[in-house]
Amino acid sequence: MKTVLVTASTLQEISLLTSPLGTTEISFDGAVKTFEKKLDNLTVILSITGIGKVNAASACTALIRHFKPGLIVNAGCAGAFPGSGMTVGDLAIATTEIYGDEGVLTPDGWQPMDLIGIPLATRNERSFFNEFPLSLQFSSMAMKLADGLGVPLKRGKFVTVSTCSGTLARGEELHRRFGALCENMEGAAVAHVAMLYGVDCMELRGISNLVEDRDLSGWNIPLAVERAQRFLLKFIEIL
Repeated sequence: MKTVLVTASTLQEISLLTSPLGTTEISFDGAVKTFEKKLDNLTVILSITGIGKVNAASACTALIRHFKPGLIVNAGCAGAFPGSGMTVGDLAIATTEIYGDEGVLTPDGWQPMDLIGIPLATRNERSFFNEFPLSLQFSSMAMKLADGLGVPLKRGKFVTVSTCSGTLARGEELHRRFGALCENMEGAAVAHVAMLYGVDCMELRGISNLVEDRDLSGWNIPLAVERAQRFLLKFIEIL
């Protein structure tokens, strides 16, 4: 691996990485802002994709085709589901990304893409409907690093949604349905595109809030993104 691509939806989720790495902003049309740093044996590309699945997918497609990374790391913040055992400021890493609202709403409730019978993607004769696996190798490396640093890091499923969950009932519903740790708005799209291009993908997020009846007074986005980026700096050092 010669190049690692780090993507985030907003500048706040990636800005703390630019100064320690000593990056230079470069011109690239596929993302809002893109930064580059050449290390001894690794090139790090940091890109802001914009919020949501379409922005993430279109930017990642352009970035992969241009920079040909060996690893994509999707970073940022997320809301933790009730029952996940996570609190604000905790770190989570994805084993699987799930499209949480692609599917069919039936009289018996929501059903995934399997009900339609048309996969969202096919690779190596395997069909993918709502769930996309992420790199076990790199998430295991991250877990080992976290253990060595004494940093709590929880690994599990993530859910990607188009509509953020702003009620406790919705959070409980998604947690019950998918058994996931948290939700975000880009991760499944990044994992989807990475899989199509055969690129390893890892997703690391700091918990900024709990998925409950929406109350911004309990949120702490700066803490969540700071902890995620500080850990990611350590991770880049071992690549």
